Amino acid sequence: MYEYGKNLGISFQVVDDILDFTQSAEQLGKPASSDLAKGNLTAPTGSLDEAIELVKQCGGIQRAQEFAKEKADIAIKSLQCLPQSDFRLGLEDMVMFNLERID
Repeated sequence: MYEYGKNLGISFQVVDDILDFTQSAEQLGKPASSDLAKGNLTAPTGSLDEAIELVKQCGGIQRAQEFAKEKADIAIKSLQCLPQSDFRLGLEDMVMFNLERID
């Protein structure tokens, strides 16, 4: 269960970061790019708008989506030790719901 939680958590955070770059404030329920604007990224940036555009142009969003999906796959695979049940299905659904946020 540790591997499930760890990988779902990483996937969730990456999805949240992707949404911060790709969604409007209305869609997010918080100011868009608020994490970047608060300095919650370690990479130095000049202009906020420039930073967002560079991330989009260099394929950062796509790479982040792939990484989130990899972690989600690991989370689901870690559940194989559990018997098929509504409980296991609910845990799998939580992973899929997270990924649906970026589809």
